[in-house]
Amino acid sequence: METQSNVERRLEKVERAIIEIQNKIIDTDSIMTEEDFEALISYRKEKDSGRLVSQEEVIKELGLNA
Repeated sequence: METQSNVERRLEKVERAIIEIQNKIIDTDSIMTEEDFEALISYRKEKDSGRLVSQEEVIKELGLNA
């Protein structure tokens, strides 16, 4: 039968392993897909060429002022 100190040491080891795993987990929401990257490039081109219109301008132009 294991002593309490052996159990505590093993639990500490498991806890360290869990912390190590948590530190290596990647947030999948922060990964940019190829489609996301292409959309970003397209947006930047439109922005640089001056073709983008702000939401405020669209609302004003459509007469949707609240």
